[in-house]
Amino acid sequence: MLGISADKPSAQKKFKEKYDLPYSLLADEDKAVCNKYGVMKEKSMYGKKYMGIERTTFVINPEGRISAVLTGLKPDEHAAAAMAALKN
Repeated sequence: MLGISADKPSAQKKFKEKYDLPYSLLADEDKAVCNKYGVMKEKSMYGKKYMGIERTTFVINPEGRISAVLTGLKPDEHAAAAMAALKN
């Protein structure tokens, strides 16, 4: 299991330590992976539109194929949904 974000490695290190994450975090500062996986979406905050990363989990099976994609979940729901997808 691993996570990818556009944050700098130094910020990821702090986040990983704060939440005691048991997996590696990869930096995608130029958003190349985000663009390849199609997770850059138009968002809106206070009436202003901008491009941002949609929280998404891709479950990749042992053959290297995507077997599930989780989107549109609230942060507090996301982990449980990801674990359920992994069990399937």
